[in-house]
Order: sequence, then C-alpha cells, then structure tokens
Amino acid sequence: MNISSLQIFIEYKVKENHVEKYESVMKEIINILPEFSATKIEWFVATDQPFLYVEMFQVPTKAHYQALKKLRKSNEHPVFSKLDPYIEGGLEKLNCWAFQTQRTEE
Repeated sequence: MNISSLQIFIEYKVKENHVEKYESVMKEIINILPEFSATKIEWFVATDQPFLYVEMFQVPTKAHYQALKKLRKSNEHPVFSKLDPYIEGGLEKLNCWAFQTQRTEE
C-alpha cells in the first residue's frame, strides 16, 4: 500500500430479509467507487456474525475519505442512499474508519 494512501473500512449490519436486495445495490456501489478515487476495493460478509458486512478500499487522501464518508452516509446521493432501507438502523448506523499504514523500523 502506498504510504500516503488511506485504508478505509466501512461496516454495518444488513437486515436479514433484505440481503438479496442489498447485495444487488452493492454491485452498483462497487462499480461507482472508483469515480471517487477508491482502489483495491474488497467486500466481505462475516462468518461468525450473521448479516455483518465490511467494505475495504483505499483512497489517496484524507480529503477523499472525508468527502466519501459524508456521501456514503447521505440520503441525498442517488446510488449510496439506496442502502438506507437495507441496513439495520439505516445509513446512520454505517460505520466508517480510515487507517494509515504505520512503518515498522527494524
């Protein structure tokens, strides 16, 4: 990972009876994330916590992260807002974190 890029984690729980619709919307989201400079996009479902999903990707700057976080939690974006009815607690419960790689000196 480029030392100046940020690793983004997004985590949320999907409503049990909406998994199929959620997964369909996620395909759209994964397709548009590169428009926001997201790279190395990965999507996971937990094996030990039912209906818990995690997205991971990289963005080049903290400004990219802040802007994307705001959009992902907004009901105004035409694609990102589609997740709201499928997440337990809606987009308000979509958790976002940014991490920067730490160098290990030996």
